[in-house]
Amino acid sequence: MSERFRVVPVAQADESAFGDETDGDSVFDTGGGEGERAERRGSVPILQYSREPNKYGDGNPRESSPFIHNTDDYKGTLYDGKNMALFEEEMDSNPMVSSLLSKLANYTNLTQGVREHEEADEDEGAKKKTVKSPQMGTFIGVYLPCLQNILGVILFLRMTWIVGTAGILESFIIVSMCCSCTMLTAISMSAIATNGVVPAGGSYYMISRSLGPEFGGAVGLCFYLGTTFAGAMYILGTIEIFLTYIVPSAAIFKAEEKAQEAEVMLNNMRVYGTCCLTLMAVVVFVGVKYVNKLALVFLACVVLSILAIYAGVIKTIFEPPVFPVCLLGNRTLQNHGFDKCLKTEMIDNVTVTTKLWSLFCEGPELNASCHEYFSLNNVTEIQGIPGLTSGVISENMWASYGPASMLVEKALPSEPAAASPQDQYMPYVVNDITTFFTLLVGIYFPSVTGIMAGSNRSGDLRDAQRSIPIGTILAIITTTIIYLSCTVLFGACIDGVVLRDKFGDSVKGNLVIGTLSWPSPWVIVIGSFFSCCGAGLQSLTGAPRLLQAIARDGIVPFLEVFGHGKANGEPTWALLLTALICESGILIASLDAVAPILSMFFLMCYLFVNLACALQTLLRTPNWRPRFKYYHWALSFLGMSLCLALMFISSWYYALVAMLIAGCIYKYIEYRGAEKEWGDGIRGVSLNAARFALIRLEEAPPHTKNWRPQLLVLLNLDSELSVKHPRLLSFTTQLKAGKGLTIVGSVLEGTFLTRDTEAKQAEQNIKSVMAAEKTKGFCHVVVSSNQRDGISHLVQSAGLGGMKHNSVLMAWPGNWRQSNDPQSWKSFIETVRETTAAHQALLVAKNVDSFPHQERLSEGTIDVWWIVHDGGLLMLLPFLLRQHKVWRKCKMRIFTVAQLDDNSIQMKKDLQMFLYHLRLNAEVEVVEMHDSDISAFTYEKTLVMEQRSQMLKQMQLSRTEREREIQSITDESRSSIRRKNQSGAHSSGVNNQNSQLDEENQDEAQLIHDRNTASHAALNDKADAAPERVHMTWTKEKFFTERNRNREPNTNMAVRDLFNMRPEWESLNHSNVRCMHTAVKLNEVVVNKSQGAHLVLLNMPGPPKNRGGDENYMEFLEVMMEGLNRVLLVRGGGREVITIYS
Repeated sequence: MSERFRVVPVAQADESAFGDETDGDSVFDTGGGEGERAERRGSVPILQYSREPNKYGDGNPRESSPFIHNTDDYKGTLYDGKNMALFEEEMDSNPMVSSLLSKLANYTNLTQGVREHEEADEDEGAKKKTVKSPQMGTFIGVYLPCLQNILGVILFLRMTWIVGTAGILESFIIVSMCCSCTMLTAISMSAIATNGVVPAGGSYYMISRSLGPEFGGAVGLCFYLGTTFAGAMYILGTIEIFLTYIVPSAAIFKAEEKAQEAEVMLNNMRVYGTCCLTLMAVVVFVGVKYVNKLALVFLACVVLSILAIYAGVIKTIFEPPVFPVCLLGNRTLQNHGFDKCLKTEMIDNVTVTTKLWSLFCEGPELNASCHEYFSLNNVTEIQGIPGLTSGVISENMWASYGPASMLVEKALPSEPAAASPQDQYMPYVVNDITTFFTLLVGIYFPSVTGIMAGSNRSGDLRDAQRSIPIGTILAIITTTIIYLSCTVLFGACIDGVVLRDKFGDSVKGNLVIGTLSWPSPWVIVIGSFFSCCGAGLQSLTGAPRLLQAIARDGIVPFLEVFGHGKANGEPTWALLLTALICESGILIASLDAVAPILSMFFLMCYLFVNLACALQTLLRTPNWRPRFKYYHWALSFLGMSLCLALMFISSWYYALVAMLIAGCIYKYIEYRGAEKEWGDGIRGVSLNAARFALIRLEEAPPHTKNWRPQLLVLLNLDSELSVKHPRLLSFTTQLKAGKGLTIVGSVLEGTFLTRDTEAKQAEQNIKSVMAAEKTKGFCHVVVSSNQRDGISHLVQSAGLGGMKHNSVLMAWPGNWRQSNDPQSWKSFIETVRETTAAHQALLVAKNVDSFPHQERLSEGTIDVWWIVHDGGLLMLLPFLLRQHKVWRKCKMRIFTVAQLDDNSIQMKKDLQMFLYHLRLNAEVEVVEMHDSDISAFTYEKTLVMEQRSQMLKQMQLSRTEREREIQSITDESRSSIRRKNQSGAHSSGVNNQNSQLDEENQDEAQLIHDRNTASHAALNDKADAAPERVHMTWTKEKFFTERNRNREPNTNMAVRDLFNMRPEWESLNHSNVRCMHTAVKLNEVVVNKSQGAHLVLLNMPGPPKNRGGDENYMEFLEVMMEGLNRVLLVRGGGREVITIYS
C-alpha cells in the first residue's frame, strides 16, 4: 500500500486547497506527483494515489491499491498534527489508518469491459468518470449466463447420437467424467475468484496472476483459440440446423449420387458458414450492445427448448408421438424417397409396386430384377418413439460402435445376403464416421464448457466473491442433472436405430431430439437455431476482448497491435484476427472434427486453473485467503489429472499439438516477453524449490568431479555509475556458458543511507550490461565506507548457503603506476590476500578490454604456463573456454619449466600421459630455464623499483616536503654512484665475488606461489647501463631498448659498464633482485613462445607476507606480463579441481 500513496498538503478552511490546479482534478489525480504543491503553513496531509512506477518495475498499480476510482474530494482533517507528531515524519510512506478506512468504505469494483484496474490509464491527466455501483446478483449475473453457455449445440445436435452409439451406460460415464471435470474446476476457480478482487478478465486474469506471465500468456492464448473455435462450432451448428432441418432446399450444391452427399454437404457448410461468419462479425463490429440485448432472447430459446424436451418425455408416457421408422429386414431405411413402408400394395384389387420398390429394383414391374437383400427380406414399420414405458431402455443400454459406412441395424431376424458394391447407393441409414469411445468424449466435452461466464462478468456483480462460487456451482449442478437425465430419458424413450441416426433420415429428416419434444419438433429446431446463433455471436464478442486483454498486458510483444481498437475501445484488429481463425474452423466444415479441437484448448485452460489453486494451497502463500472455503488441494489435483486424462482420451495427437502450441508460447514469452511481477504461484514454486535445494545442498566443498568455477565478478564503475570493463562480463559468459553460479558485484564508497538510490541505479546499469553480454547471474552492489572493505564484504558474504562462489574474477589495475592514490593497488593486493585466506581461486584479466566479445576467434592457441601445481585450475579453464563458440577453434598448449637437474624429456612424457588421463587435448612443451647470473638489466629494474617505492612512502608528506624528498633521493643516488666510480677499479672484483658467494649461500627467490618453487632464467644477458641513465620510472620503451642493447656484440663495453654500476647495487635488497630476475627471465621466455597466442594463462604468485613490499609485488607482476596482450593470472584456491578418475 505504501508504494502507491503519498501525503499531500490540504490548506485550512480559509484557504483554497485546489486553487492552483488548472485541470480541475481532485486530489486523487493520476498525475504521478507532477503537480505537487509546496507545503503550506498550517496544512495537513491527506492520501494521494500515485501511478508512478513502483518497486516492481512494471509501471502498473498494484492490487494493493483498492480505491483507485474514488473521485470524491476529501478535505477533512485526517489526523491531529499535535497528537500524532511522533509519526509525522513517516506519513509520506505510512498513511493514517483512519484515512485508509474512509477510502476503503467507498470502494467500488470495475464494470464489465473496462480495462483492468492494475493498468495505468493512457491519459494520465484525464478526469475519472464516475462509476456506477454494480447491482447484478447471483441469479442474473452468474447462474443464467453459465446456464446459457453450457447448454448448447451439442445437446441439440449430437446428444441423442452419442447415447445411441455409446449406449446409456457408457454415455453416463462420458457425461459424469466431463461434468466432474468442470465441477472440480469450478471449485478451484471459486477459490481463486474469491481470493481478492477479480477484475473483468475472467479466467485469463486468474491464471496469469496465479501462474505468472508465461503460463498466463500461454493458457490465455489457448483459451482464446478455444473460444474462437467454439464460435466456429456454433456457426457450423447453426448452418447444419438451417440446411438439414429448416430449409434443405437452400443447398447450393446438390448431390447426384448418394455417395457424394457427404462431400456436397461439407461444401454447402463452408459457403454458408463463411457468409454467416461475415454477417456475425459485422454485427459485432457495429455494436456489441445489440448482442447483449439479444442475450435474453437466446437464453429464453435455450430454456424453452429444455422444457419442451421434458414435456415431450412426460407426454410419451400417455401418448407417444407418431414417427414411424421403416426397416428392410433389420436395416434402417432413409425415409425420403417413398411415402409408404411397403414393397407392393393393392389398388382396385391389383397389386402394384410402391416407390420403395423402385429404389431397390430396376423397374416398377413385379418381375423386375431387384437387389438381393430386398428380395430376401420383408419391410416392417416400427415406432421411432415407443415411449418411456415401452422397455426400449434395455435395448439401448449397450454400445454400438462401428466403422464408417456401417449400416444402422436393429436386433431383428433377417435373411443375410452377400455384400454388394451397390449397397452404398441404396437408401440405408449408415454411420458417416468411424465411432469409438474416445471420439465421443472429444465431441461431447464442449457441451460442458462455459463455466467461466460468471467470472467473466465479475465487474458487474454486486458481491462477486459470493455470487461467482454459488452461481457457477449451481449452474454446473443444474446442467449435470439435465445431461444425466437426458442420457437416461433419450435411451428410455427413443428407439436405438433412431438414436444412431445422426441426421434423422429415418424419421423423414426431422431433428431426432425434436421428435421427442412437445408440442412440436419445431420448438427444438427454432430454439436450437437461435441458441447456436447467440452462442456464436457471444464467442465472436468475447474472444477479441480476451485477445485485447492479453495484448495490453504486453507479455507477448508481437500481439501488441491487437491491443488497439476503435475510439470506444472496441477491439477492431482483434476481431479481424478472430474472424480469420474462426474461418479456418469453418473450412473444416465438420462439427465432429471441430469439437475435439476446442475441447483440447478448454481442457488445457481448466487444467491450469486447477494447478493454480493447488499450488497456492500447497505453498501456503500469505496472500492466499479465499472466502470460498470448500476447496482442497487434493480436489484441485484430481481435477488437473482428470483434465489431462480427458485430453489424451479425446485425441492424443490434438493433445500433443495443443501442448506444443502452449509450450512454444511459453518459451517465446520467457525469451522475448516483458517482465512482469504478478505475485504468481510459479514464483512461489521457484522460491520453495530453491529453499529446499539450498537446505539440501551441503555447505561443504563439492566433490572434485562436480567442481566448476562459481564466479564472483568484481566490476569497477565510473563516476556516472557505468561499467568500466563490460568485456569482463563477456569473458564470464564465455567461461561459464550459462552454467553454475555467477554473482556480479561492485562497491560504492559512502553510506547506504545517502547512496541507496545510486546503488539501485548502479544495479540497474549492471543488469542491463549483463543482459547485453548475455551473462546469466545475480547482481549485488554494496555501499561501504571504502573500496577495500566493500570488496572484503563481497568476498566473505556473497552467495547463500551451499550456493557460494569459489572463484573471484577481476580486472588488472592497469593504471596503478599513474594513480596518485595508492589505495587502488593496495586494495587489489588485499583482495588477493583475502581470496587466499578464504580458499577461493582468483582470476585476474589483463587488458580485458581487448578480450573478444561475441566474434569468433580464428584458429590460434590458448597458452598455459604451468609453473606450479595449484589444483589444476590452469588446465580446466582452457577446456571450459573452448566449450564456447568464441574460443572453439583455439588449440590448447601447455608449457612447463624444467630446471637444471630436471629431465625435460621425461617431464614431457609424464605431462602428456597426465593430460591423456585427464582427457584433455593439448600440445606439450617443456622450457628449460637454468640458473644464470643476474643481469645488469635486472639490477637496474630493481634499483628503479626500490627508488620508486621509497618515493611512494613519502606520499603522506606535504607537497613541499614530498618534492624536497624526491629531489634529495635523486641527488643522493647520483652522488653515490659518482663517488664509488672513482675508487671502483680495485674493489669491483672483490665485491663481485662476495656478491656471488652470498647468492650461492641463500635459497633462490620465491616468485611463483607461496611454495618457493620458482625458477631462475636460463640465459645470461649482459647489460650496458651508465649511472646517469637511472630513471625514476621504467617505461616500456626503455625496457625494449635495454633488451636490444643487451644482445649487442660489444661485450667488453657491457662488462665494463656492469662493473662501473656495481657499487650502487650493494644497497639493493637481494630478495627483490632475485624476484625481479625470475620475473624478467620468465617474461622473456613467455614472450618468445606465446606472444602470438590469443590468451596466455599464468600462475599468479602470492603477495609477500611482509606488507612493506606490496608495491614491489605489483612491479614483479607487471614485469612478468610485459609485452603480452591478453593475460589471465590464475591463483588456485588450495584444492584439486580436476581429476583423472571417472
